[in-house]
Amino acid sequence: MLRAMKRPAMRSDMRRRLASSAQGVCKFGNSKEAADYTPRAANLRASGSAPVARKGTPDRSVPARLGGLLFSILLATAAGGQTPGVKRSEFGKMPDGQGVDLYTLTNRHGMQVAITNYGGRVVSWLAPDRHGEMADVVLGFDSLDGYLHDNPYFGAIVGRYANRIGKARFMLDGMEFRLAQNDGPNSLHGGRKGFDKVLWKARPLSTKEPSIELSYLSPDGEEGYPGNLSVKVVYSLTENNELRIDYTATTDRDTVLNLTNHSYFNLAGQGNGDILKHLMMINADRFTPIDDTLIPTGELRKVDGTPFDFRKPVAIGARINDNNEQLKFGKGYDHNFVLNRRGHRLTLAARVTEPNSGRVLEVLTTQPGLQFYSGNFLDGTIHGKAGKAYGYRSAFCLETQHFPDSPNKPQFPSTELKPGQTYHQITVYRLSTAT
Repeated sequence: MLRAMKRPAMRSDMRRRLASSAQGVCKFGNSKEAADYTPRAANLRASGSAPVARKGTPDRSVPARLGGLLFSILLATAAGGQTPGVKRSEFGKMPDGQGVDLYTLTNRHGMQVAITNYGGRVVSWLAPDRHGEMADVVLGFDSLDGYLHDNPYFGAIVGRYANRIGKARFMLDGMEFRLAQNDGPNSLHGGRKGFDKVLWKARPLSTKEPSIELSYLSPDGEEGYPGNLSVKVVYSLTENNELRIDYTATTDRDTVLNLTNHSYFNLAGQGNGDILKHLMMINADRFTPIDDTLIPTGELRKVDGTPFDFRKPVAIGARINDNNEQLKFGKGYDHNFVLNRRGHRLTLAARVTEPNSGRVLEVLTTQPGLQFYSGNFLDGTIHGKAGKAYGYRSAFCLETQHFPDSPNKPQFPSTELKPGQTYHQITVYRLSTAT
């Protein structure tokens, strides 16, 4: 059984490509949620040398049957250089025999992101450190088998309603809709079989940048939600080393909707220790405090003078164990931040830096909220890619979203979607290195 291979020396031409990440202006159509933005250079500097799961989601140890094969193949491909584009490969079979695919997006700098149409999950993301050494910076599994067992939504598209709905019910148009209680008394991430557990239709797009489109029709009444909901998610890997996620949806009946991606990041490399020394900046003056079941109280509380003030970069672990009621409720950070927005334009939501590798992750979004989760329910019982154990706080999530329990909180931004309207949100995850 293969284990994680020693990283091969990168060719000098690959190092030059990694160092030449371009600046540019990207445009996203004319939707009111879309925006123009100018990303800064990714600054990929080369050297001269050749919910345990979230609360309510039980853990199960899942052996990495391919033992690092996925990572080794992707690493070898990146090191050898490859024409930009999308490559499809088999990833496994569903219990009913349906085939599941893996789509590997490669840009001209050699960065690679692999996505499966099972749950629309980001399976791997190979990115260089400040010396040009590649590592996979997201948690996950080497094969489909791991994702078919209990796991805390690794890399998944989450819906219909990302995050929690209190007491697993909400009122809409004078009717009460009851949902699955899969997180104590609450409903979490769309219920027992949310979008993370369905097989999406996938097709590569003929666009300038490597892109795939995933589509799914969620039938009326699925997991208790009203309306036939048509959803499309486009993943694109840009020349600025960004993974752009474009979400659109329409319905034939009034419904509620909240979509996000649930990737777990460790910028030192997946399975390489905890994330407590990562430096976190969140562009938010307020957050939504929670009760002891992790449901927002409805208050928008200022972060001033609290462990939730990340307006300037702070190590994730600096205050995570403070004697603070909110941290005790979440067993660390598991809270929604109210982003400082500029209308409906893409706005910088967060920036995270890993000091040793120099990798920097920036998150931009059109969404009003950001859930920062510090991996509090990971406990080492899940074994992921290359057989690595995912220990306590060994990854973080930055989930762009509308606020939790918004259907029951009229003072929060609305998550209602009506016939004739189009849901459209964009999130960009940008990886670079610090000098």
